[in-house]
Amino acid sequence: MTSQEVAVTGLGLITPAGVGREATWRGLCRGISTARTDPALQGLPVDFSCRVPDFDAEAHVGRITWRTNRFTHLAVAAARMAVEDAGLEPGTWDNSRVGVIIGVGSASMEHWLREYAKLAAGRPRAVSPLILPRSIPNMAAGEIAMDLGAMGPNLVVSTACASGTTALGVAKDLLNAGRCDIILAGGSECPQASTMTAVCFSQMSTLSRRRDDPARASRPFDADRDGFVLGEGAAVLVLESPRHARARRARCRAMLAGFGASADAHHPTSPDPDGAGAVVAMRAALSDAGLGEGDIGHVNAHGSSTQSNDLAEARALRRVFHDPPPVTANKGTLGHAIGGAGAIEAACAVLSLEEQLIPPTANLDRLDPRIDLDVVATAPRKHRMDAVLSTSFGFGGQNACLVLTKA
Repeated sequence: MTSQEVAVTGLGLITPAGVGREATWRGLCRGISTARTDPALQGLPVDFSCRVPDFDAEAHVGRITWRTNRFTHLAVAAARMAVEDAGLEPGTWDNSRVGVIIGVGSASMEHWLREYAKLAAGRPRAVSPLILPRSIPNMAAGEIAMDLGAMGPNLVVSTACASGTTALGVAKDLLNAGRCDIILAGGSECPQASTMTAVCFSQMSTLSRRRDDPARASRPFDADRDGFVLGEGAAVLVLESPRHARARRARCRAMLAGFGASADAHHPTSPDPDGAGAVVAMRAALSDAGLGEGDIGHVNAHGSSTQSNDLAEARALRRVFHDPPPVTANKGTLGHAIGGAGAIEAACAVLSLEEQLIPPTANLDRLDPRIDLDVVATAPRKHRMDAVLSTSFGFGGQNACLVLTKA
């Protein structure tokens, strides 16, 4: 039994390739990494990342910047873009029927070191009363609701690097259940805003160590990959029930047709080496969409650029697909935005469907000989497709997959 598909009527994208949908798409199609030495990470074992260029938070979101952190700035800005793209006017909608669901992978700790220093110095009364409300994950959704007047279900989901994808799937389920007419769903994260978060990923040996050549560091599926590069960014998609979208004669960019989720039940940080949990999530998404493996024309892969994750994902795709369709991995260009990554990649999958074009995987010079996939590299590829599978996998063995189809 399949559930009802929902309409994607608006996109808001802010990534290291640029601010806005068009800038991100142009950057992806160039296929050049955005990784650079990051002054904020100076002195750390890994001192480079992928940052959003030329993002003036106050210009985009106004005075809330003084009491909120960067992951919220990006989320609110992306939500505004998405609502505008969808042709919605917040003052005219039934705000009790508008929900917000955002994926965030971790608490933002960009100001915590300074406040801990006050506590360690015996000055507890000097600790800022804003430190908690500005940094807890749910504030991304809460601030969007306050900014746009959305009074329906409001929550943040946290499934590590699958968070943005999970948020979109949960939103689809709520729309199918009739609890909302519109949901602003996506993900946002700025992991390198906290030096402690950056150090923790480095200490786990998940980050690339190519300090001498950061732009060549993120290389999904490449034989010489050695870890991912921290990125940042946000994507928000306006999802609507088809009935509601038709009633207001909305332009539909794509349909969110299927969602599948699973757990590896294997290891805290390493994937099941055979991709068993990923296979369950992929097949569940296909079943939810009422499609077979032959209906999928393209896979927007998680492609994190770590040895174990890329290999496990490739094995999972070979188990699901007799002949896997062309694959791309956006993290080669954008880095890894953790909780925001899945939503960014789902938005890019929508653009691939619209343009019938697959962006290349940056830095793929020599495909890992153990990976038997058709990974698009070097240049964008024109390709006819009616459906795209977008995959995300995270610590805790949490897997989430989406099927998006042409409108």
